[in-house]
Amino acid sequence: MPALSVRHLLGIKYLNEQDIQLIFETADQFKEVINRSIKKVPSLRDITIANIFFENSTRTKLSFELAEKRLSADVLNFSASQSSVKKGETLIDTVNNILSMKVDMVVMRHPNPGAGIFLSKHVNASIINAGDGAHEHPTQALLDSYSIRERLGDVAGKKVIIVGDILHSRVALSNIFALKLQGAKVKVCGPKTLIPKHIESLGVEVEPNLRKALAWCDVANMLRVQNERMEMSYFPTTREYTQQYGINKEILESLDKEIVIMHPGPINRGVEITSDVADSSQSIILHQVENGVAIRMAVIYLLASQLN
Repeated sequence: MPALSVRHLLGIKYLNEQDIQLIFETADQFKEVINRSIKKVPSLRDITIANIFFENSTRTKLSFELAEKRLSADVLNFSASQSSVKKGETLIDTVNNILSMKVDMVVMRHPNPGAGIFLSKHVNASIINAGDGAHEHPTQALLDSYSIRERLGDVAGKKVIIVGDILHSRVALSNIFALKLQGAKVKVCGPKTLIPKHIESLGVEVEPNLRKALAWCDVANMLRVQNERMEMSYFPTTREYTQQYGINKEILESLDKEIVIMHPGPINRGVEITSDVADSSQSIILHQVENGVAIRMAVIYLLASQLN
């Protein structure tokens, strides 16, 4: 059986193109499973997975938990807000205590960039990064690319614009790595204050004008403004942001082609995207959510198959 080139999923930058294709092919099989009347397979009956979330998350946590249960794994949920971390326990101690309960795999979200990498060097379990600070969110990028492939047939050669708060977005960085690896062309669009200074070094162009960006692209991935990560104001008002970088039906209809609209969620309706766009036939937002379960099943299954 083909295997991934990595023991952990810490970020897209550690994967190669063959890894991504293997994850997609495996997800294709699991997508058939989750659309059957009996949605479970016994593949991971002997595996125990701990979901450790040091940051709030609804969709990602639910998606991972559902993926694990669809694979028949035993699932342990851990929330840092109700834990000894509050009493000063270190990350390694916390995880080692969980691993002493004979856990095979850890799915972790953490506010500090590189937390998963740090952990992978100190504990004997397979680590899946479910988001580390403003660094990476690899399974989101995989499900985004998978959704583009499903809608447009292939990712290679497609033009993708990522719009919004690029500076604070782990989704943007992981998407850039994944899309470039598969041969897509990528541009970013947003207020100058929300574009990282060295973004061009990733092989990405900056297009400050939203209408020009949309006229160029095949796919627009709309990101929300991450107010919770901001210690200062990066633009004058939300209304002004929406006028310059929000997408609505009128803008879509002014284009001379149909583009695909994506959003990693949660959506701030009326800010970066209006409801009539989010709920339109051009939007694949709900497909992204469905594909998230299949992609996470594929990642967990492929990593578990390497466990001793």
